[in-house]
Formats: sequence, structure tokens, C-alpha cells
Amino acid sequence: MEFSNRISTLKPSAIREILKIPNDPELISFSAGNPAPDSFPVEAMSKIASDIFATGAARALQYGISEGHTPLRDITKKRMSEKYGVCSENDDLIITSGGQQAIEMTAKIFLNEGDVVICEEPSFVGALNALRSYGVKLVGIPVDDDGMKVDLVEEKLKTEKNVKLIYTIPTFQNPTGTTMSAERRRKLLELADRYDVMILEDSPYFELRFRGERVPAIKSMDKNGRVIFAGSYSKILAPGIRIGFACASKEIIAKLTVAKQVSDVHTNLFFQMLAAEYLTQNDIDEHIAKICDMYRTKLDKMLECMEKKFTKKVTFTRPEGGLFVMCTMPDGFDGAELANRAKAAKVTVVPGLAFATDETKICPTFRLNFSLPSLDEIERGIDRLAKVLNEYVG
Repeated sequence: MEFSNRISTLKPSAIREILKIPNDPELISFSAGNPAPDSFPVEAMSKIASDIFATGAARALQYGISEGHTPLRDITKKRMSEKYGVCSENDDLIITSGGQQAIEMTAKIFLNEGDVVICEEPSFVGALNALRSYGVKLVGIPVDDDGMKVDLVEEKLKTEKNVKLIYTIPTFQNPTGTTMSAERRRKLLELADRYDVMILEDSPYFELRFRGERVPAIKSMDKNGRVIFAGSYSKILAPGIRIGFACASKEIIAKLTVAKQVSDVHTNLFFQMLAAEYLTQNDIDEHIAKICDMYRTKLDKMLECMEKKFTKKVTFTRPEGGLFVMCTMPDGFDGAELANRAKAAKVTVVPGLAFATDETKICPTFRLNFSLPSLDEIERGIDRLAKVLNEYVG
């Protein structure tokens, strides 16, 4: 068969492929990006679901409007505005089928084939593939402990033609776990204004802060409608409900609405209603605090085990929140080879190549997830991984 140019060059997500590994009770997974099932508010959601089917089934199972269930939109706009300074009076909000759809639809409304997108290097594979599907050129900017090296962005804005979008995960970045400093966020917004470029601020993890001070969202500093903020309920409620949102200027939301109408018409209405009722009946901040307590313990356990058992030739990030830790081997070593050796030892990791803008180069990195495994699995898995690293790296 002859497939379109848009899809023929795309490779499957390395993460999704790893998740297809047959269920093996001996296998310990550090490769998923999944929240812990213990974080799902199952009891409260079960009651709400029963109530919806008892009193509002006809509405929940019917078509809905493309912008999203009005109560959920209103609750989300109010919370994002009052708590985080995101969604001003000049902005609007659309409910999407997960944060991934907000990324893909932003690409759809702004990008033409041959345009340039500046992004972090490494970055989220789902976003990179969504952007690649529109025939754009990806230009990667290195990441350090303070996030994207914004000083290098201006060089690319000066030298690259047709830069249309800057894509960033500024808070607890996937895959590194790092957070962009407030100073760099302000600088990035200034550059976007100066060079007339849009910013897509992808923030699915920003509420999962375990320690340190919150850094303002780039969108909260936006005075010119320059930033699209993509958020998600996946990490604080449950990922399977596939509810995300995008906040942007009213003009942009109108275009995103048209894009959604040719994609999936509207996000699952039953789960939108369920989410709205949960947010109305429960203290979401209290729920998030419990999740953060759980994940802080897991992260600390992982870092403690890595510090004790990993060869000193391997370095790793120390995030203040989110779901991920990024590990770096010395130059010349291959994260893909490490991942294969780890899998043979019954532990899975994601090789750094999965997050690279250039899929042909060798990356000496690999990503670990700490939210899904138990404390016992973290200890046993890091022990296995340390043995593999010691054999491979020395």
C-alpha cells in the first residue's frame, strides 16, 4: 500500500511499543508514564457515575458541543484563572481528548509543511510525532537543570526561516523532569513577542510539585495572546478518561474548535460530566496533595537507591515534581542498547532516542518513571538496573 507522506515516515511511539510487552509478573516497569492506580479517586468517581446514569443518562450518552461540557469549562477556567493566573478575560478554553489532542490541534491550526518548530532537546515523543506529521522541521534546544537554554533560542530565531512555534514543557519536563526558571520563561516570552512566534506551553505535570516553590506559568505572563496553554486532568484524576484542555485567546480557541470538529467532534461527554461533578463535590487540591505525598516518597526512594547503587559514571536529574528522572551515561554509550540489556534483566526503561528530534543519532540517555512502580519494585528494579549499568558502563 502507498501511504501518505504525512504518516509514512512516522515511527511508533517507543513508549507505547514497550507497553505491549507481554504481562510478565517478574518484569518491573520504569518505562511507562502512568500515574499510580492508587491515585485514582475510584470511590468518589463510582458514586458520581451511578448518579449520572440514574438521573442524567440521556444527556451523558448524547452528542455534546465541540468546545466541551459547559460546567467543566467554567470550573476549569475559574480554577486556572484564580489559582494560577492562566485564562484571562481575553482568553477562552476548550476541552480536548487528553493533552495530546491540544498539541496536535495546535499544530493543525498553525503549521504548514516546511515551517520550523523550536522545541526542547530531548522532548515528549507524542508531541514530536504530532509535529512531524505536519511536515515541519524540528530544531532542538538543549535542556539543563533550569530547563530549555533560552539564550540559544534567539540564535535559532535569527537564523532559521519560517519559525512558527516554540514548543515547551516548562514544568517537570518530559523526559528530564527539570523545570524552566522564571527568568528563562520571561525571556522566552519576550523573544516570542519580538520575533512574532507562538508558544505552546504543555503543562500536564505542573500541579505535581513535591518540593520547592511554584514557578508562574508562561501563559500567566502573556499579555498579547502569544501563548497556548495545554493542560490535562490525566495526572490528577485518571488518564483513561482522556480529558485535557487548552487555554488561549478567543480567536485561537475558535480555530481549535473547528479543528476538533473535523477530528472527534467532542470529547467523551460522560467523563466530562463526571469530572465536573468530581471537581464540584470534592476538594481537588486536597486530592492533589495526597498524590504528591505518595509520589514524593517514591521519587526519594528511587533517588536514594540510584545514589547508592549506580556507577558514578552515570548522572541523573533530581526533579522537584512530575513523573520522571532522566539518566545520562558517558558519551559513546547507547541508551537503546542499555534498554535492551535492562529488558533481558526484567526491568524496562525508555531509551533517550525516543525523545530526540534527530532519530538517527545515538543518545547516551534513558528515562525512568517512579509514579507507577511500588516502593519494593523501585528498590528491586534499581538493583537490577545497577547491575546492568555496571556491566555495560563499568
